[in-house]
Amino acid sequence: MEAKGFRALRISLASPETILSWSYGEVLKPETINYRRLRPEKDGLFCEAIFGPTKDWQCYCGKYKNIRFKGITCEKCGVEVTRSAVRRERMGHINLAAPVAHVWYTRRVPSYLGLLLDISRRNLDRVLYFAQYVVTHVDDDARRKAQKRIEDEIKSYETHRDESLHQRYEELQQVHESQLEEFEVKKRKIGADYEEEVASQIEPVIQEGQRLERDLSNRLGKSIRAPIHLKALGTLIADRGDTITNDHITRVQQAVKAHLDEIEASVGEKRDQLIAMVDEEIEKFREEALRELISLEEMPDEDFQMTVDTLHNDLEELNGIEPLQFLGETRYRELKTKWGQVFRADMGAEAFYEILQQMDLNTLAEELWDEVRITKSKQRKKKATKRLKVVEAFRRSENRPEWMVLTVLPVIPPDLRPMVQLDGGRFATSDLNDLYRRVINRNNRLKRLVELGAPDVIVRNEKRMLQEAVDSLIDNAQRGKALSRRGRRELKSLSDMLKGKKGRFRRNLLGKRVDYSGRSVIVVGPHLKLFQCGLPKTMALELYRPFVISKLVAYNYAANVKGAKRIIERERPEVWEVLEEVIKDRPVLLNRAPTLHRLGIQAFEPVLVEGKAIQLHPLVCAAFNADFDGDQMSVHVPLSFKAVTEARELMLSTKNLLKPADGEPIVGPTKDMVLGVYYLTMFVDGKKFKGQGRAFADMDEVEMVFCLGQVDVHTPIKLVTDTWYGENHERLSEPKRNLIETTVGRVLFNRILPPEMQFVNRTLAKGEIQDLVAEIYNLLREEGTPAVVDAIKDIGFSFATRSGTTIAISDITVPPTKQGIISQTLEAAEAVRNDYQRGLLTEQEQNERIIELWQQTTSTVASEVRKYMDPAGNLSTMAISGATKGGFGPISQLAGMRGLMADPAGRIIPLPIRSSFRDGLTTLEYFISTHGARKGLTDTALRTADAGYLTRRLVDVAQDVIINSEDCGTDQGIWIRRVDDVAGQDFESRIIGRYAAGRVTDLETGEILANRDDLISRVLALKIEESKVEEVFVRSPTTCELRFGLCAKCYGMDLGRGKLVELGAAVGIVAAQSIGEPGTQLTLRTFHTGGVAAGGDITTGLPRVEELFEARKKPRGEAITSDIAGTVHVLLPDMPDGQRIVQVEDSRLVKDEYHVPGNWSLKIEEKTEVVDGEIIATRGKSKIVATHGGKVIIN
Repeated sequence: MEAKGFRALRISLASPETILSWSYGEVLKPETINYRRLRPEKDGLFCEAIFGPTKDWQCYCGKYKNIRFKGITCEKCGVEVTRSAVRRERMGHINLAAPVAHVWYTRRVPSYLGLLLDISRRNLDRVLYFAQYVVTHVDDDARRKAQKRIEDEIKSYETHRDESLHQRYEELQQVHESQLEEFEVKKRKIGADYEEEVASQIEPVIQEGQRLERDLSNRLGKSIRAPIHLKALGTLIADRGDTITNDHITRVQQAVKAHLDEIEASVGEKRDQLIAMVDEEIEKFREEALRELISLEEMPDEDFQMTVDTLHNDLEELNGIEPLQFLGETRYRELKTKWGQVFRADMGAEAFYEILQQMDLNTLAEELWDEVRITKSKQRKKKATKRLKVVEAFRRSENRPEWMVLTVLPVIPPDLRPMVQLDGGRFATSDLNDLYRRVINRNNRLKRLVELGAPDVIVRNEKRMLQEAVDSLIDNAQRGKALSRRGRRELKSLSDMLKGKKGRFRRNLLGKRVDYSGRSVIVVGPHLKLFQCGLPKTMALELYRPFVISKLVAYNYAANVKGAKRIIERERPEVWEVLEEVIKDRPVLLNRAPTLHRLGIQAFEPVLVEGKAIQLHPLVCAAFNADFDGDQMSVHVPLSFKAVTEARELMLSTKNLLKPADGEPIVGPTKDMVLGVYYLTMFVDGKKFKGQGRAFADMDEVEMVFCLGQVDVHTPIKLVTDTWYGENHERLSEPKRNLIETTVGRVLFNRILPPEMQFVNRTLAKGEIQDLVAEIYNLLREEGTPAVVDAIKDIGFSFATRSGTTIAISDITVPPTKQGIISQTLEAAEAVRNDYQRGLLTEQEQNERIIELWQQTTSTVASEVRKYMDPAGNLSTMAISGATKGGFGPISQLAGMRGLMADPAGRIIPLPIRSSFRDGLTTLEYFISTHGARKGLTDTALRTADAGYLTRRLVDVAQDVIINSEDCGTDQGIWIRRVDDVAGQDFESRIIGRYAAGRVTDLETGEILANRDDLISRVLALKIEESKVEEVFVRSPTTCELRFGLCAKCYGMDLGRGKLVELGAAVGIVAAQSIGEPGTQLTLRTFHTGGVAAGGDITTGLPRVEELFEARKKPRGEAITSDIAGTVHVLLPDMPDGQRIVQVEDSRLVKDEYHVPGNWSLKIEEKTEVVDGEIIATRGKSKIVATHGGKVIIN
């Protein structure tokens, strides 16, 4: 591929056809090289027929051996005659026996295949690795047929049941009717029996009555002698002597009738009882029959019901079969047996391949758009949006989703995965060859198993192994257990080749090795100017070799390049002359890793030095964060004219005097230089010096007398001079001639300052020197500052050496009061313990009080150490001057006591280290102190990586913030208020370098200090600071209205250059570096305290910064806490904006302690009253403010 002239690059999925179009042949065998002939095997991973010849213009069998056969393919071995370089370009392919999912789209988060199909990662993995089935296809026609068949079956069952019921109903009715007939017969029989019985009982009486009636009829009117009886009834009809009349006949009839009625009544009652009994039986029977008929209708036919239920379940089951449904092994077998013709289910990647082929992305996109618009559920909307992103990406790129499943695997060119023979006859091979070999072996075995018709279980297992082999080839780290070569180390897969710090992108494409560069250890070069660096001669000769050769030829020292090279190798004197001349025009770039901000690479003019170490100017160490304990730096030579110009104009160290993060000078003197300047400018009380009290007319005279040895450095003298500073060291508007009291050292120091900076008449420690350098820069800018700081550097080194400052163990004086202080604390701690044992305190309260006691003791002992030290002694000088890292901290550990230590978790151990290093630690104390010291080392190692990662993420988000316009024309801005305390910055420093977004007016005088779109310079900022202006409305990047990037006016001043930002400045990257660079320093801070329990563990530092930038859902907000304990009163609870005022009242005496360092100036006096917010002490622009009002006591 021609690597020139393309403007954009798109990475997309490759279709099987594309992969085949790249390929020059199929790799069929896992073999690499024939170990006897050391030639590639045919059809193997290094096959010449596929990838090209191993020797230029020569085929495998040797039939064609010359460039004249170029382009011919050998008919014998099939190798094309061409250059062997094609083995770096030509690809092969493997036709996979089963489709395999691409691990990037399945196992990464988010899993794109899972999102597209709306499947969880767990289910996706289980299908891909053959643990469960997924339904790939449902045949709706077959399903409809099956549904119809089941419904017909249910209907036929129901019809059959109705018919059988009807038949049984009729049978029962016949039985019932015959039974009722029997009952009727029974009733008739009872009636007949009744008639018979009545007849049998009444017949004799009727016959006798008839006879008697006839007899009486014959005797009518006659008188009878004997009484006449109706014998059957024993009734008297006529008495003796009665005359027979019709009445007697009637009486007979009546007697017979009465008897008949009586018989009928008695027998009738019996008959009625029997009939009633039969009727009751009939009623009962009828009820039973009805029940029987009803129960026949309602009776559950269990067999029928079971059959119908089964059919209904089958129907439900059939309707429930849907594409993308997951089935276990047994469930699949069940469904397959029943509905094999309705659906297809499969395992592995081929299942998804089929589903993805059938997917209609346009329809899916419409459905998802509808869901996003319509759904009320936030969760569902979020999920639909995620899926929609993937779908739209596929639609836009015109890639097909089934390409996420590989059917053809590309094989990369063999020269990109080489195999090299080692000395012992063994071979070293790229890991990729092992991974490819594993894929080919498994693929061939799977093909063979399929051809043999092996059982499903075996084939499935082989497919799973093929999937795993391809996963390992693409991304070995992504799989649960990474494949390794014989259990040693993990193999490097294709993804591992690309990703991370050592991957193709960061190591080879973005971080190339460059020619004309060198690397060496750095040593200090105190004699150098700020823009110079010392370059070892041998190194310079190698770096500038082409330029030296060209000059040697031009000056006729050599006839040609070859001759010039020979002269250089012999190191003839003219070589060094030419080299001196060559390096004059060309600066070099020096870089120290890690390059955390733009000052990590700066340009210098080289000075040839002997030796092999690069010499570095001491003042640029701060910018590089370099020290001379074995640090190395690399040198680069800019080659083109443009590069040289850029290095000279933009990157020269004298053009990079300010820190881009905050605009403060970064070339301030440090360490020995600070010590020298402090020694030079200090005022020593209570000592007699040579030539004390002499008066001088000018500085030259003082210097001459000093050189003659008539006065000492610290000799107090009087001097008549012009000075730009008043008595309180404030700058005057014009110089004033004064007689001032000063010291010889201060005069010597002022001699090197420019006239507009004289006369600085105060002791200069590190802070004051930094302020002074800032002032020098503001006056002289980058043209004059380098010379002055160089001079300060020289005088600092000179007088640090002359001072003879040194320390011995005898300088460390243990304060005599130490033991008494510790004894008091031990008693107090014992009292606290007694309170705890008596149950007056909890364990936590006991610990807190003991910790508080010992912290107080440690600070008391520290102040005692300071009190008993000689203020002009060597140790004090080093601590007060700021030449050392820790100030008085380490000294109080050396002479006083180490105090409380932190354990690895950051908790304070309540057992203090009472010894100092001067006395030596006990065994127990030594082991307690190892905790914190080790934590410092481990934290440093672990967190440096985190800080670097944070910087990279910040750069990533901010890299497109570039100054693209002069002015966006917005009238928006932000208010900067005097009352706000932002990170301890004062009002003035917060408004410097910004553009006013509105008019700034002094409220007292009415004077307009600045108009809209005025740049607030340092002078103007000071004017606003001194006025009564409480807030300023300024332009801000947060309110810039430019669509891409920012405008210059919303950004304001470029702090690193001290002037308005230029168009095209990459301010986003500067901002990211400005946050990231101190982030790395945050992590290195614990290391220097040696684990002593400090005010706050740095665990809050970096993670807190990360938390703020990551904009977590619930960052730990800043709570409003009360400074005192007491009674709370809530005032004005019903204000319109919901604001409330909470007042905490407590009438205890509150004691505030402020530790004011010795080099700060106090603004208050003993026993005076102060109000809250009043300034107690200042140093430069920094100040300590009283938290509460009250009376001042100075210890």
